[in-house]
Amino acid sequence: MGAAALPDVGPDAPDYWMEACRHLMKRDRVMKKLIPLHTGVSLQSRGDAFVTLARSIVGQQISVKAAQSVWDRFVLLPKKMVPAQVLKLKVDDMRAAGLSARKVEYLVDLALHFANNQVHVKDWAGMDDEAIITELVAIRGIGRWTAEMFLIFHLMRPNVLPLDDVGLQNGISRCYFSGEPVSRSEIREVASTWAPFSSVATWYIWRSLDPAPVAY
Repeated sequence: MGAAALPDVGPDAPDYWMEACRHLMKRDRVMKKLIPLHTGVSLQSRGDAFVTLARSIVGQQISVKAAQSVWDRFVLLPKKMVPAQVLKLKVDDMRAAGLSARKVEYLVDLALHFANNQVHVKDWAGMDDEAIITELVAIRGIGRWTAEMFLIFHLMRPNVLPLDDVGLQNGISRCYFSGEPVSRSEIREVASTWAPFSSVATWYIWRSLDPAPVAY
């Protein structure tokens, strides 16, 4: 396979992206066809850790549009979207922005974890994925899937395989199993050739369902 088939990924791509594309296209017949279809786009990190996680809590179990509208109201409440300022907010004001009582509790717990240094943001660069997931799932309202999305979209970790992600399940079903439902073991089997770039392969599987890149 010639290098000419590799996509142009743009200047903001993670430094491992081209190597990942080369690896995936060489080892996986679906990736060989899929990756060149999506040129000029790649994974990109956004925001800071606290804001990214707060947004993920706000967006749980509601549509993207509804989540954006609640976030737009919530973000106006603190002087700055930092843990210490969120902890000063009144519950009634947070509820009036459209947050459920449970999400208010989750956001307060998130702010407390950051304010009390129960998450070690400065150490994350040297920690492995599972150690970071363990820290994050100790926060109320953050489960393994949210932690995995954070690893992929914020920390840009290259080898995350989010087995519980519906988009990954649907994409693998469509691309590898002619639309038949897939089990976790089948997903693992397909992904066995992806390592150490499972995040990149997952990102391209998402593109097979929706060409517009998602950012968290």
